Amino acid sequence: MKRRQLLKHLGAAIPAVALAPYARAASPLTHVGTGPIAAGPFAPTWESLSTYQTPDWFRNAKFGIWAHWGPQCEAEHGDWYARGLYEEGSDHYRYHVEKYGHPSKFGFKDVIQQWKAERWDPDALLALYKKAGAKYFMALANHHDNLDLYNSRHHPDWNSTKIGPKKDLIGGWRRAARANGMRFGVSVHAAHAWTWYETAQGADKKGPLAGVPYDGKLTLADGKGTWWEGRDPQALYAQNHPLSKSGGDGGVWHDQWHWGGGAAIPTKAWCENFFDRTRDLIDNYDPDMVYFDDTVLPFYPFSDIGLRLTAHMYNRSIAKKGKNEAVVNGKILNEQQRRSMVWDIERGQSHQIEPLPWQTCTCIGNWHYDRSLYERKTYKSAQTVVHTLIDVVSKNGNLLLSVPVRGNGSIDEQERAIVEEIGRWMAVNSEAIYDTRPWAMYGEGPVAKEAATPMSGAGFNEGKGKPFSAADVRFTAKGKTVFAFVMGWPATGKVLIEAMGSASPHLAGRIQRVELLGSKRALAFEQTAEGLQVTLPANMPALAYASALKIS
Repeated sequence: MKRRQLLKHLGAAIPAVALAPYARAASPLTHVGTGPIAAGPFAPTWESLSTYQTPDWFRNAKFGIWAHWGPQCEAEHGDWYARGLYEEGSDHYRYHVEKYGHPSKFGFKDVIQQWKAERWDPDALLALYKKAGAKYFMALANHHDNLDLYNSRHHPDWNSTKIGPKKDLIGGWRRAARANGMRFGVSVHAAHAWTWYETAQGADKKGPLAGVPYDGKLTLADGKGTWWEGRDPQALYAQNHPLSKSGGDGGVWHDQWHWGGGAAIPTKAWCENFFDRTRDLIDNYDPDMVYFDDTVLPFYPFSDIGLRLTAHMYNRSIAKKGKNEAVVNGKILNEQQRRSMVWDIERGQSHQIEPLPWQTCTCIGNWHYDRSLYERKTYKSAQTVVHTLIDVVSKNGNLLLSVPVRGNGSIDEQERAIVEEIGRWMAVNSEAIYDTRPWAMYGEGPVAKEAATPMSGAGFNEGKGKPFSAADVRFTAKGKTVFAFVMGWPATGKVLIEAMGSASPHLAGRIQRVELLGSKRALAFEQTAEGLQVTLPANMPALAYASALKIS
């Protein structure tokens, strides 16, 4: 298929100027797959996928918890460790040399082998997360480090059942999630390994080992007499290719993340192996959700891999359940793509009520466990998480919260305390969260009035605006009932909600009753042209940083 025909087949609804670097980088465009997908109404085109309807279970759930946990947590040194350990002079490199040795002798494959996950107890963690109010659970199936955390038939030498923990982690998470009545999702990040691991092709530029190659170019033959004898490191590192273009294009952090800017384009065979691995994951572990950590979808726009996997996920769900109950997450989506899957915003939020359901994914710390955050006691507070949840839900979104897991499979006591406090808040206020829909407006107050903080790439605008206070209100609705969250406890003991005044165009009639969730008593209120003024109880509740008024 010619280049122009393939781009049309992929449904690339983005400007031609934006497509130009992708097309050049991927030429000749031969990445149209032949691997089978489940039969059904969805074809691997945007036109077909754009008929997707987000299932009610996701719209009603509102809150999920994520274990973004894999071998990079073994070092407990934060994000992108498997890349950073090969960057001479970086914090990861210095830590790695001191803890494990030089990356020419002890690379990330060896870190994987040391990872044992000896304290992993999925049943206990999922019971805790259910008590915290999470309705769905997401487990990392692989990261950019390219290790599959399940019994991967198409990645047999580099998966968690064969090395490291020697456990089927996705299987254990899935069983525990189902036992706790939670929807189950998997996150897939490995499409980026091809360029992300390129630092492993390097060598020190100075020092006693200057010029000695790191282990990223090792081959099957090099393993004789080692612990990894018989395993091909290139099946993990995927570095038997020329490096991506270097220079002012931002590298893997920017243009090359989207397969532009001179990124080295993976071979069709490597992409098809990713397809086989991911289809195997879907078929054998039956997730309700698949989160792709990609701009739009894996290998988009030079390959149809992601489109085929999405169509397979949807058709398979229909075949098994009689209707499409599946959710697929993608990032940086245009309008057509947002109709085709659920838009995910990483560490950020929309500033409006979105017409379609969406999701914020964020973390109380770093994505991979970082011991220094624990030592400095700098995790996000339960208050920050609750405020984020309310704001996201008021705008038609869900919150997926990552709770970092230590290398050994446990969470620390600070994290546990945060999760438990979220659970105590949800026990009182979840009626105003679950099964709700946006009201006529998402909120009012100082934060709503400030200029929108622009998103950067996949999101990354959280924490850049004003903090919430008792002057801020957020709304949700359920039938004829409206919930108004007061984002703090006013010193005056009274709340004025301007949007609910007697002349409000958003109300069908006069307000009859106001109560505070957690208390069945009616509250005194006065509805005037100025707004709805509510007198709060004299006794402030325990977690008063966000209180829900039930207005009917």
